[in-house]
Amino acid sequence: MVRIRLRRMGLKKQPSYRIVVADQRSARTGGFIEIVGTYNPRTQPITESVEEDRILYWLSVGAQPSEAVEYILKRTGTLTRFDRLKKGETIEVLAAEAATAKASAAPVSPKTSRPSPAAGQSAKKAKEAAVAAEPATKS
Repeated sequence: MVRIRLRRMGLKKQPSYRIVVADQRSARTGGFIEIVGTYNPRTQPITESVEEDRILYWLSVGAQPSEAVEYILKRTGTLTRFDRLKKGETIEVLAAEAATAKASAAPVSPKTSRPSPAAGQSAKKAKEAAVAAEPATKS
C-alpha cells in the first residue's frame, strides 16, 4: 500500500519534514517514491508547501495520507480540491487554482524564528533565555 507521509529531516532537536510518497512498509527515513512537498514547524508561521498536482494524482490512484499529512492537506485546501476532483473537475484546473492561491499568499521567511537549543541545553531553557534577552535588546 502506498502512503503519503512525513519524512524527518534536519538536525537534532531541529526537525523539518519532507512530504513523501512511500511504500507503507519502508522505514521513516528509508526509501520513497517521490517528494511532493515540505513542512517546517519551526518557522513563524508554520511553512507548508505541497505540489498540488502530484498529490492529487497520488490520491486519485489510491495513496492514503497519514494522519499528520491529512491535517496539512486540510490546511492547504488540497483535500477539498480532491473532493472536487472526484466529482469531475480536472487536475489541471485544480492545480492552476492552487498555484494562484499559493502566489497570493504572504511570503514566509525560511529562517527559523524559534531559538535552537545550545549544546547540553533543553528547548525550554533556550526559550526562556530568548525571552529574557528580548527586553534587553529593545531598550
